[in-house]
Amino acid sequence: MIRITAALFALMLTGLSYGASIDIGRGEIPLVVPDKYDQATPIPLVVLVHGYTSSGAGQEAYFKLSALSDEYGFIFVAPDGTVEKGGDKNRFWNAGEICCNFQGSDVNDAEYLKTLIDAIRNRYNIDENRIFMAGHSNGGFMVHRMAYEYPETIAAIVALNGSAPNRFTKPRPTEPVSILHIHGTEDRLNAYNGGDIRGVPYPGALTGARNWAYYAFGSGALTEDGNMDLDTKIPGSETSIAKFADGKFIAIVNPDIIWKDTNTLQKLFTHLKTN
Repeated sequence: MIRITAALFALMLTGLSYGASIDIGRGEIPLVVPDKYDQATPIPLVVLVHGYTSSGAGQEAYFKLSALSDEYGFIFVAPDGTVEKGGDKNRFWNAGEICCNFQGSDVNDAEYLKTLIDAIRNRYNIDENRIFMAGHSNGGFMVHRMAYEYPETIAAIVALNGSAPNRFTKPRPTEPVSILHIHGTEDRLNAYNGGDIRGVPYPGALTGARNWAYYAFGSGALTEDGNMDLDTKIPGSETSIAKFADGKFIAIVNPDIIWKDTNTLQKLFTHLKTN
């Protein structure tokens, strides 16, 4: 299940409708709507969440998810986070205690993104069982938070780096979100084995997936592992996979994730739409 965000500069892509936009208080956000959209037929929604210092447009330039909107028939949106008031005035998401509200803002980005999703649902015929989010780095932390805060809304997430929450205090969800966490072992900002950001610790990729499984299903046992050829530019099966809770929570580990590989996009989208 995937929802996809559109960037203004992506108008160069053909076959997609970029005329739509939505504003819920932070300015106009472009929407990508597939050409064959029919109000009578529910379709998936994909929301892309950018990393620290980036933007919705910048993240989409890297992920290029909107190019799949027509092929897979989903609406895509890539919103912007808040700009810091001081310092370098970087754009960020308040994903909780770990990252990346470095200036103590009281902005509630989980509520903002939920409001955005609801506004799109009110305008378009969105399949309630196929609302997806994808995030990178700070955006990865943010989509993990959304999976924790709104399991009744979000069907599946893909996080490229970032991490799972440090603690799970809410009651066990009745319908846990499907989580695909992708992490490069060479990442120095969000370390594969965990670390800290300005003194606040965060779990590693496998620990985070295991903690999710234990919280949601009562068992953090590994149910399947193996290897796959995620990046066609690297010979062999360079990527390892760890699955928990019968594939509900998956950690994919690659020495250096090459997201722009079309093969990677296709495989990730296939995972989302089947969960």
